[in-house]
Amino acid sequence: MKQTDSIGRATFHHIAPQRVTNLTNRQLRWLKHIERHGPKSSLYLYELTKDTHRCKDTALRQMQKLRAGGYLLLPRQQRATENANFKPFIYDLAPKARTYLFDQGISEPTIRPTGHWWHGYMTSCVTSSIDIKAGRDGTRYIPAHEILNIKGSAMAIPIDGQRLIPDQLFALDYGGTFRAFALEVDRGTEPKTSATARKSYARSIEQYRKMIERGLHRSHYGLRAPLLVLWVFGSRSNEARFLEMVAERGGPLAKVALTRSCFGAGLDNRVLPPDSGFYDRPWNRALGNPVWIKKYELK
Repeated sequence: MKQTDSIGRATFHHIAPQRVTNLTNRQLRWLKHIERHGPKSSLYLYELTKDTHRCKDTALRQMQKLRAGGYLLLPRQQRATENANFKPFIYDLAPKARTYLFDQGISEPTIRPTGHWWHGYMTSCVTSSIDIKAGRDGTRYIPAHEILNIKGSAMAIPIDGQRLIPDQLFALDYGGTFRAFALEVDRGTEPKTSATARKSYARSIEQYRKMIERGLHRSHYGLRAPLLVLWVFGSRSNEARFLEMVAERGGPLAKVALTRSCFGAGLDNRVLPPDSGFYDRPWNRALGNPVWIKKYELK
C-alpha cells in the first residue's frame, strides 16, 4: 500500500503517526460537532470555527494532526466517488476521540443518522449547516437526544402497527421560544408511491399526516413546542411532485411541511459546501407562502 505521494505527503490510506495529547478548544469543537451530527468534510469543520480561526490552511493542517494523532479517521465510503483525490476529506471520530470525550466528561449520547452511509452524510450536512448558522445568529440548536430525554422515548413513533422514524430530529431555541423539526432527506431513491411496505412519498405523507392529526409528536416525544417537518430533495422535479402530493392528500401536514432542493445532491455529496440557506432562506410550502425557519412565526 502506498503510504506517501510523490513529494512525501500523507495519502488517504496512511498518515505518519503523531503524538497528540492536549487538544485545543477548536479541536474539541470539531470533535463535538462530528459527535453531534455525523461525519463531516473539512469544509464544514473550517466553517464551524471560522469565527475564531480564519486561516483555512492552518485549519486543514490541524485536522491532519488530529488524524495523525488517532482522533479522526477517513470513512472509506468517500473513495467511491469520481475524482475523490481532488475533493475535501470527510472526517469521522476514531475510537480514541470517543474515549477522550468520555474521559473529559463531555461526551453525549447523540443520535446520528443511520442507514445508507451517503444518506446519513447528507442528513448530517443539513443539520450541521443549520447548527452553524443558527449559532452565529444567537439561536441555540437542540439535538435529538435532548428531545428524546424529555420522556425517555425512542425516535420511532408507533402509528397503526407501523413506525414513523424521521431521518433526524432537532429543535431551535430562539431565546425562550422554541420550535421542533423532523427532517427527511430524499436522494432520489424513494418511489413516489409503492404497493409494498418500503418508504415512499405517499407512505411518508400518510404517516406524518396521522402524526399531526393525532398529536403523536407531543404525546410520544413530550414536545410542547410546535413541530415543522422539513424535506430536502436532490432535484426540483422531485420536490415539485412531493408538494403536489402533500396538497392533495396531506391535510393538516400541508401547513407544517417545508421543502427545499439541493442541486447536485446525488451520490456524491461532498460537492455540497455548508449551506446557510437551510437556516436563513425561505423554505417552500404546499400552501404557497414560503417560511423562514430562522424566524419563530409561522403564518
